[in-house]
Amino acid sequence: MTESITIRHLSAPEASEQVGALSAVLIDCVEGGASVSFMSPLTRERADAFWQGVTEGVADGERILLVAQEDTSGRIVGTVQIVLKQPENQPHRADIAKMLVHGQARKRGIGAALMRAAEDAARRAGKTVLVLDTVTGGDAERLYERIGWIKSGVIPNYALWPKGGFCDTTVFYKQIPAA
Repeated sequence: MTESITIRHLSAPEASEQVGALSAVLIDCVEGGASVSFMSPLTRERADAFWQGVTEGVADGERILLVAQEDTSGRIVGTVQIVLKQPENQPHRADIAKMLVHGQARKRGIGAALMRAAEDAARRAGKTVLVLDTVTGGDAERLYERIGWIKSGVIPNYALWPKGGFCDTTVFYKQIPAA
């Protein structure tokens, strides 16, 4: 039986307490081959430092951090960020970043649930245009298309796979109604 999941917002103090759990998800994704800004092997120290920076962004009001948490075990199995801080001529826009789902928790609708929650959180924050990028041809690209995101274009050789070699990136956007 699949354990039910709750999507919740983490405050900065909660995020700080969960750095280890967040790092475990990030490391699993990178070591599983996800091109999400890090090269393999991703050490715990580098992952923890990344999440400490995210925690600071949450504390400063620059981003919102959401997690998918198993109801019974409390284990964090996914996460997504809404980057609120934008240039002054783009107060209506936010970036969606680091939508990650642990390999053992995939194919359960967690990514879609995280994205719906991210859209809702962005709307409550007054954002009406959302932007993200993802590896071209991957599972995430198919998810974003399925949930109504619009493909803007593909940038060849945008990033590297965690073990090396270039990968293309697809840029998506979504306009959401104001709250």
